[in-house]
Amino acid sequence: MTVSVEDVRRAAERIAGRVRRTPVIEVAPGLTFKLELLQHTGSFKPRGAFNRLLSAKESGELTGHGIVAASGGNAGLAAAYAARELGVPARIFVPQTVPAAKLGKLRTLEADVVQVGSEYAEAYQAALAARDESGALLVHAYDQPEIVAGQGTVGLEILDQVSDFDTVIVAVGGGGLIGGIATAIGTNAQVIGVEPVLAPTLHRALEAGEPVDGSVGGVAADSLGARRIGELALAAAQHHNVPSLLIEDEAIVAARNELWRDYHLATEHGGAVAYAALASGAYRPAAGERVVVVVCGANTDPSTLTS
Repeated sequence: MTVSVEDVRRAAERIAGRVRRTPVIEVAPGLTFKLELLQHTGSFKPRGAFNRLLSAKESGELTGHGIVAASGGNAGLAAAYAARELGVPARIFVPQTVPAAKLGKLRTLEADVVQVGSEYAEAYQAALAARDESGALLVHAYDQPEIVAGQGTVGLEILDQVSDFDTVIVAVGGGGLIGGIATAIGTNAQVIGVEPVLAPTLHRALEAGEPVDGSVGGVAADSLGARRIGELALAAAQHHNVPSLLIEDEAIVAARNELWRDYHLATEHGGAVAYAALASGAYRPAAGERVVVVVCGANTDPSTLTS
């Protein structure tokens, strides 16, 4: 199964008025930020969540049993927010290690929050069991066609908002965002994935030619903590020749602090990963190259930022 640009366009129509059209800002000549950290719930995730729920509502899959979702935090926030807005019960499974900033926000969204296990994969297994028991609709964190298509609307907005660009740099966890953006951008620009060296889901899959399970760790594990890349994301990455750059934790921490110090952007570690590729020199634009960086997550404790 794959996601097409037509799927992304239909998602944009379906979720219009439900999500924010987040701004772009040129922060330096040839460097533009897409500020998706300003989206509802502090990340891009509501785009996919709304598309999943509204698609299911159209098809009759969304019933009185509500939804279940598993998340390291951001996908759960998005699913809970979309469910609340549509008047649907939500049960969200998160690891015991979910940051307090995300857990606190989840509890304000009228969802039943269940903490289980130490990482996303364990929460996901609990969500599957709850789905099977209750008949609720599963809202996957990243590997459902409706989720990927919804996240791809970020790419459609970039095409509309930025008149000329060569490269889009995107953080990778489970891959819903990069799969959707690569599909939306198509041949208009090069899309580049950036991921922590301690959670290289796309990198492993590109080398193996298929999704591969691996360990998860590092400072961005709460948002980029999938054990493997989604099949839909890998298909999009392979089709659009998306490379993967690996970033050390130290570079992620430094980029996050730089985003705060120089641009007054309070991001979580996962939200700083794409920018870390530039700040660390892991990606060096060619002369005259015009780059868009997706700044994708804001759910953090601001007291941990340093200038």
